[in-house]
Amino acid sequence: MNTDSSTDKQAVDNASKPQKQSPFVDLLVSIVIPSVILMKFSGPEKLGATGGLLVALAFPVCWGVYELVKNRKRNYVAVLGVVSVLLTGGIGLFQIDAKWLAVKEAAIPAIIGIGVLVASKMGFPLVRKLLFNPAIMNTDRINEELEKNGNHQLFEKRLDNANYLFAGTFAFSSVMNFLLAKWIVKSESGTTAFNEELGRMTLLSYPVIAIPSMIMMLAIFYFIWRTVNRLTGLTLEEIIVTADEDTEGDDADASNRQP
Repeated sequence: MNTDSSTDKQAVDNASKPQKQSPFVDLLVSIVIPSVILMKFSGPEKLGATGGLLVALAFPVCWGVYELVKNRKRNYVAVLGVVSVLLTGGIGLFQIDAKWLAVKEAAIPAIIGIGVLVASKMGFPLVRKLLFNPAIMNTDRINEELEKNGNHQLFEKRLDNANYLFAGTFAFSSVMNFLLAKWIVKSESGTTAFNEELGRMTLLSYPVIAIPSMIMMLAIFYFIWRTVNRLTGLTLEEIIVTADEDTEGDDADASNRQP
């Protein structure tokens, strides 16, 4: 057995896989840095209203484009994120009425939520792709137990319900984005005050919107796990894919690829 060859192949496989970025880096580049620039560096004695807005928005835009290019696959949510930032910049640069900022903030998650529902009606529930997939759950074992117990059809209905709950998280984000924008951003666009308010809104969006949305996602995952547990009798350890099982699967794939 050629150990060096196997090691080299494994190294190549690992290098070819998209590397997940740290959530802390994403939070820093997309929220914290732009917010600080908007609130502290948009005054006329520093970057100015226009300069501060351009510099602040450059961080999430460049980061989003970098992520899209690096991962080399279509990510419609990431594209919408970049578009959202560009629209915010357009409102500030072209001095469009600030009320449209609230409309824009609500529209982006609303579009994603509608997309989730449409995809479900077309037979592509996104919850299945995000949560009920072989990377997270032992789907083969689960499907086998569901068929054995005659509960597969009931499980599919529960999965559809989970997908509606998933769409509901975007409805929540849409409403909260609108209310937060209306509450904080009151100054005319294109001014230093507008930038400062936009920075506060961006900073508050994380604890007010992002964290509750993540809690909702965890609740949906718990709902799916409890459904699987009740319909199959499998324990959490039997349902969830562990790191050891994932490594074994990668090793088996590598062995199958060897001549």
